[in-house]
Amino acid sequence: MRLSDLQNKDIVDIKTGERLGIIIDAEINNEGSIEKIYVYNKKGLLGRLNSEEKKILWKQVKKIGFDVILVSIND
Repeated sequence: MRLSDLQNKDIVDIKTGERLGIIIDAEINNEGSIEKIYVYNKKGLLGRLNSEEKKILWKQVKKIGFDVILVSIND
């Protein structure tokens, strides 16, 4: 799987069911493993004014499905 494949999937918190956004970037360590993903979510009709960027640790990713990535951000 490529990073570009992950960028097309919605990120959803498994505890709340909230859609967190989509992956816009990733932080990779010296060994080539993903450490963090950066998720972007524009909220409402105003787009950039109500946008939000979150960092999610890779260890918080619980399941990668066909069109969604499930995360537990409270772990």
